[in-house]
Amino acid sequence: MSKTRERIRDSQLRYKQGLGQNFIYDETLLEELVRLSGVGPEDDVLEIGPGSGSMTKYLCQAAHHVLSLELDERLLPMIRAFLAPYPNFELHQGDAMTVNLPQLTAGLRQPFSVVANIPYYITTPLINLLLGSGLSLKSLALMVQREVADKILAVPGEEAYGLLAVRCQYYCEPVMAMEVPAACFTPVPRVDSAFVLMPLRDKPPVDAADEKTFFRVANAAFAMRRKTMVNNLCSAFHLERDTACAMLEACGLDPRIRGERLSLDDFARLSHQLAAKEEQP
Repeated sequence: MSKTRERIRDSQLRYKQGLGQNFIYDETLLEELVRLSGVGPEDDVLEIGPGSGSMTKYLCQAAHHVLSLELDERLLPMIRAFLAPYPNFELHQGDAMTVNLPQLTAGLRQPFSVVANIPYYITTPLINLLLGSGLSLKSLALMVQREVADKILAVPGEEAYGLLAVRCQYYCEPVMAMEVPAACFTPVPRVDSAFVLMPLRDKPPVDAADEKTFFRVANAAFAMRRKTMVNNLCSAFHLERDTACAMLEACGLDPRIRGERLSLDDFARLSHQLAAKEEQP
C-alpha cells in the first residue's frame, strides 16, 4: 500500500464523488507529471485541487513556491501535516470558481504556472475563468477528462472542434503530454484522463480586430452548429442576409460554410469585417 493511500486510510476520510475526488497514488507517475509540467526552481505555482497533497510534494521539490487551493476542508489538516517539511508551501481553502484569484495570487512571482487536477464537472468553466481572468499566467498543466483534451486540441473540421479549442488555441499552445488511464486513479472514474500542457502565447496567433469581437464571432459560429455561418451571423449580430453573405465572401468563405470548419484566422478576418461595419455611421 502506498504511503498516500495509508494516509487516506488512517484519516478515515471518505472520497466525495460530488467534488470529483479521484486521487493518484503512483509516486512514479506523480513525479513524471510534475516533470512534464515544466515547473522549475524559478517558478511560482498555483495548484488547484491538491487532494491528498501527493503531487504537491513533487511540485514543492521542483518550484520556488507552491500555493495550493483546496475546496474540501476535511483535507486541510492532512495536507498541512504532510507538507510541513516544505517551507515553500502555502495552503488556502476555497472554491477556484468563486475565490478572488487575482487577490489570492498577488504575492506569487509573475507570471506564474497553474497545475490542476480538475473535477470533470467544472473543467470548461475553470479553463474559461483562468484564461479570461487577466491573470499573469506562464502555463497551465491540467489533468482533464480525455474527451476534454480532444476538444482542446481539435482542429477545424473535427467533431470535437468548438469554442473551447478556439479559446485555448488563441491564448495558448496546447499539447497532449500524457494519456492517463482511469485505473491510475482511486476511486476509478468511468473515463480515461489526459495531462494537457498549455503554455501561454506571447501574443495571439492571429490578428483580430479585438478580442471581444473575435470571441463574439466564435460564439456565433458554435451557437447553432447545424446552421450555416451566414445564418449564425445574422442571428448573433442582427445582420441582413446580404450583408452577412458579403462579409463572408470578403473573407474568401462560402456563406454556406458551417462554423466548425472555420479556423482562428477565419474568425479574425470576420472580426475585422464586423468591427469595420460597427464603425460606420
